[in-house]
Amino acid sequence: MENSEAPKVSEKGERRKGGLITMPFIIANEAFEKIAAYGLMPNMILYLVGSYHFSVAGGTNTLFIWSAISNFMPVLGAFISDSYFGRFLVISVGTATVLLGLIALWLTAIIHEARPLPCDPQIGKCMKPNAGQYAFLFTAFALLSIGAGGVRPCSLAFGADQYDNPENPNNQRVLLTFFNWYYASVGVSLMVALTVVVYIQNEFGWVIGFGVPVALMLFACLMFFLGSKLYVKVKPHKSLLTGLAQVLVAAWKNRRLPLPSQDSDKYYQTKGSKIMEPSQKFRLLNKACILSNPEKEVNADGSASDPWRLCSVLQVEVLKSLIDLLPVWSAGIMIAVLINQHSFPVIQALTLDRRLAGNFKIPPGSFGIFSVIALTLWVVLYDRAIVPQISKYTNNPRGIGVRARIGAGLFISCIATATAALVERKRRAAALQQGLADHPKQQVDMTAMWLVPQHALTGLSEGLNAIGQIELYYSQFPKSMASIAVALFSLTLAVGNLAGSVIVSVVDSASRRGGGESWVADNVNRGHYDYYYWVLTILSVVNLIYFILCSRFYKCFENERVWDLDAVELHDKPHTSTYLSA
Repeated sequence: MENSEAPKVSEKGERRKGGLITMPFIIANEAFEKIAAYGLMPNMILYLVGSYHFSVAGGTNTLFIWSAISNFMPVLGAFISDSYFGRFLVISVGTATVLLGLIALWLTAIIHEARPLPCDPQIGKCMKPNAGQYAFLFTAFALLSIGAGGVRPCSLAFGADQYDNPENPNNQRVLLTFFNWYYASVGVSLMVALTVVVYIQNEFGWVIGFGVPVALMLFACLMFFLGSKLYVKVKPHKSLLTGLAQVLVAAWKNRRLPLPSQDSDKYYQTKGSKIMEPSQKFRLLNKACILSNPEKEVNADGSASDPWRLCSVLQVEVLKSLIDLLPVWSAGIMIAVLINQHSFPVIQALTLDRRLAGNFKIPPGSFGIFSVIALTLWVVLYDRAIVPQISKYTNNPRGIGVRARIGAGLFISCIATATAALVERKRRAAALQQGLADHPKQQVDMTAMWLVPQHALTGLSEGLNAIGQIELYYSQFPKSMASIAVALFSLTLAVGNLAGSVIVSVVDSASRRGGGESWVADNVNRGHYDYYYWVLTILSVVNLIYFILCSRFYKCFENERVWDLDAVELHDKPHTSTYLSA
């Protein structure tokens, strides 16, 4: 691969590709894509309820499912990129698809016929969207999800491709420079999305509010394609998912073979692997790496002649580690439900006094910024102040162990939902006392700053738990397969969104029985959002207990597995930043 700190000229006078000159094009594409995408979610519940006449529960379910698909698609995008088309083509198609999705969403705000007729639900029954209007809206959502599946999993790796030149003595410094700028752009993008874009939507309406992300994404497309001739374009290779699937197929094909003794040389190993024989866990999978006829099964270069019949010990052990992680991984689903509570806090904030200074009001969708601030402050404080002090007593270079951090995050998430329930109880009582039971759009005489603690606690729990999850995942796989960690976390968010949709549907249906008012009713003052938060609190406590039980049986929390010659560099991976980019 020919790339270096700065573009150089080859002996033939041709400019070598890659280097720092490509950084603005790649970072601009990623940054503006995130501003455009994350700037839509905070206020989307208001758009669905106000312009499309969704119920609050129905709109929340729609957003949960949309987020689930958006978090699943990057896993598929990474597979397609690694196996078939390469990162450049997948990012190119993904970027263009995101732009088309934003344009389609923008058109729903511009074209009156794309939405049902406006009405006031407090006065009369509003008309629901017809099939064509639903199709138009959901097509926009689908395009955005598909596009995200192409951009998000590939941008960081594609950027690293431009600077990863082992022959350059400054290679590590150049890569670090890129990572720092990349992660800084992600943080700034998130801040801009939650403040500037949301503010524009609130103050200038949906046409301009959706038009700004379109303009930003158009600029991102132009920047990315302008740098096309400068990029290093690595060819696709076998996907990690393919390698894991091969273990299952090979184990099935070899199911009739007897297992050799544990110290036998009948197991197929890759060059450089420190694992000479498979473990005794899930022993049936060991049959995937049995050598029955080495002359026919192994090529002259040491590769398997049929990788769907013979796999390496390393492949088998990676799959076992993945299976071993599943119980702990599943304990992260509930906190993913809490992280993705975008709808109900916005509805609550809309009813409160949001004045910050003078006549300036914080947009209801911008209160999520307090979660980001809390997360960022915790990461900086933990890395710069807590770790150096605690590591002296724990003998752990990371300060607090991974298991303790994940558990602490789950515990704080329980406090966050309980706090949300208590604040909503106070808000609802104030609304009823002020005679606003049937006037959910009128402002309650209560400051919206009451919502800050629950957001801050959510950010803190996220900083402890989510980052701890990724660090754990990284420590359990070879360096060359570290992308599994990001895939696992992305799947956690996807399944968490699906679980959130199920919870809202069950709460809505169960609370309506007997003709009662839904706890998640459109009229926030008549409903009982506090009860909904108590349901989340109970589920979070149960999940915490489940995690404690799982952690007693899972013994690898504090031990980083050494797989091969390059695995020793795993601890140098930027765990926090990888989480932010996901």
